[in-house]
Amino acid sequence: MGDTRLKETYKRYWPYIKQYKSQYFLVLIGILLTVTATAGTAHIMQPLMDNMFIKKEPRMLYIIPALLIGIYILKSVGRYIQSVFTTYIGMHIISLLRQDLLAKMIRMDMMFLYTNRSGELMSRITNDIARVQYFVSKMLPELVQEGFTVIALVGYVIYLNPILAFWALFVMPVIIVPLIKITRRLKRLSHRSQEKNADLMTRLTEVFNNSEIIKTNATEEYEIARFREENEHFFKLNMKATYTGDLVSPLMETIAAIGLAAVIFVGAQQVYSGNMTVGEFTAFLTAVGMVFQPLRRVSAIYSKIQDAQAASERVFHIFDLKNSVVDGPQTLSKPIDKIDFDNVTLNFGDKTALSDINLSIRSGQTIALVGQSGGGKSSLINLLLRFYDPDQGEVSVNGQSLKTLTQHSLRRQIAAVSQRVYIFQDTLAANVAYGSEIDEEQVINALKMADAFEFASSLPDGIHTMMQEFGANLSGGQRQRIAIARAIYKHASVLILDEATSALDNESEKRIQSALEAYTADKITIIIAHRLSTIEHADEILYFEEGKIIDRGTHSELLETSDNYRRLAGKMGE
Repeated sequence: MGDTRLKETYKRYWPYIKQYKSQYFLVLIGILLTVTATAGTAHIMQPLMDNMFIKKEPRMLYIIPALLIGIYILKSVGRYIQSVFTTYIGMHIISLLRQDLLAKMIRMDMMFLYTNRSGELMSRITNDIARVQYFVSKMLPELVQEGFTVIALVGYVIYLNPILAFWALFVMPVIIVPLIKITRRLKRLSHRSQEKNADLMTRLTEVFNNSEIIKTNATEEYEIARFREENEHFFKLNMKATYTGDLVSPLMETIAAIGLAAVIFVGAQQVYSGNMTVGEFTAFLTAVGMVFQPLRRVSAIYSKIQDAQAASERVFHIFDLKNSVVDGPQTLSKPIDKIDFDNVTLNFGDKTALSDINLSIRSGQTIALVGQSGGGKSSLINLLLRFYDPDQGEVSVNGQSLKTLTQHSLRRQIAAVSQRVYIFQDTLAANVAYGSEIDEEQVINALKMADAFEFASSLPDGIHTMMQEFGANLSGGQRQRIAIARAIYKHASVLILDEATSALDNESEKRIQSALEAYTADKITIIIAHRLSTIEHADEILYFEEGKIIDRGTHSELLETSDNYRRLAGKMGE
């Protein structure tokens, strides 16, 4: 069962491994040099004892040291070649794996990204991938090297003395049973350790992302205590793995000692009876001692394989996931001039987010979505962006169902400013032109329309000033202006403003609205807001409640016909 799963895992890595045939060939040359030198080390013991020390042949004073130096030069060259190219293979494969895993994650649907903790996903890309490196680079070469070494040395001891070889090697099968039990337990512990490491990453991500809240609530000690508990659990799991894994070496040495004791007992009798020379027995004993060294390393390799296999299973679990939102065959090449929601219903488990939504929006229209929190406003936007597919009904643009279009081409036509503003660690200009080539003139125009050029010009390097993580060197209002400028720069045919001016003062908001009037004249604009001034100019206002549109009309019409809107307008105007 274990061997089958190992083969399956290795098959999954084969598309990566097969790219490095020339490097593996060089690794094989290094292995052959190392194995030859190792066998030569054992063989040189016979002339060293018989010819140099017992027969005292003068020429051996020059031959043996020269041969010994040659053997170790050969071994060193072999090990160097092997080490350099296995490291190259491993690091390059890991680099590709990390890229492919991120690509897989980032292309998954939003349900996957919402339901999986960011710390868990980061752990897969960093910790799990790092554990896999040994598996894809060094495992096979080391197994081949140690296997060849064992075969060469076993062949050599059988050649020297078959009877003595039996007594030396009869303990080898005894090693297998405890080794299998130990490695099975190691794999279980490795799975648990990797899961706990993901918990630690999640805890750290929460702490650093929410440092402001932690400081405000004076909960530093509380967070330290929570982390201490997770960290202690992680430590205990790792120690369990250490207690188990470190049994292998002493167990191997004890079994090897039994084999060597048998060799000395039987071999000494053969030397006494004249059936073996002292040199032959020394060479034999050296070779037997060397046999157990690679066997011990093979057992250690097998232990590492369990850890790497557990990590591989976690990595390939992500690769095997299927997207619930699948690309259609067609590319949306024209600007969006029409959006239709036909009898659309969206459920999240047992909860209905949207129910029987019917809506048509045309180019040049501004639509405002209002209502209590959880009413379904953001869910409607998420369907338009195709973060989800509706459970019933159809969402279409330009008369085409979203399911027939590629997600990339659809989203290139939509620019959105969400409630949460995202600033990347890059220059201000790169943040505005995010994902596109930087056109400085266009960046400046976008900043001017977003009422952001004045503060941008005052920064140390102007629009080329580097932004700190999360835009920490900007105020909330400045971050929001950059997000609006980013949406303008994209020059998409649909503009979504979700609480886009909530951090701005009234004067700044009016300036941005004035600038956007001409910009959005030929676009579809969808606004979600809790400020009356933001929505009263909309062509149509939709009032959401419990996933349904219960009222619709212009600002003045709803003030006359809708009690819900009047109450909301009263709160918004306060």
